[in-house]
Amino acid sequence: MSAEPRDPLAGFDTTIHAPHRLRICALLEAAGEAEFGLVQKELGLSASALSKHVTVLTDAGHVEQRKAVRDTRQRVWLRLTKQGRAAYQGHLAALRAIVGPSDPAP
Repeated sequence: MSAEPRDPLAGFDTTIHAPHRLRICALLEAAGEAEFGLVQKELGLSASALSKHVTVLTDAGHVEQRKAVRDTRQRVWLRLTKQGRAAYQGHLAALRAIVGPSDPAP
C-alpha cells in the first residue's frame, strides 16, 4: 500500500509569504545570522517596519533574536530558527509547485 502523495501546497506559509518577510527569511537563510541594522540596510526598510516584520516572524517561531554589546552599543542579531528554516524551505517548495517547472519554452 503506497502513501498518499503529499499536497505540494501544504508548505505554503502565509506568515512568510508577505514580501518583506519573505526577503528577511531569504537573507537570513543565506547569511545564517545578521545584525538588525544590516538587514534594515539590505532591505531598505525603516527600523520600525523591520521591527514589525521581525516581531511577526518571531511570534510564529520562525526567527530568533540575540542581543549583544558591540562597540559599546547593544546590537540585535537575527537568525532563522530550525522551525523557521523548515517553514521557509517548505514555502519555497510550495511556490515552485504553484509556478510549475522552470524550464523555458523552446
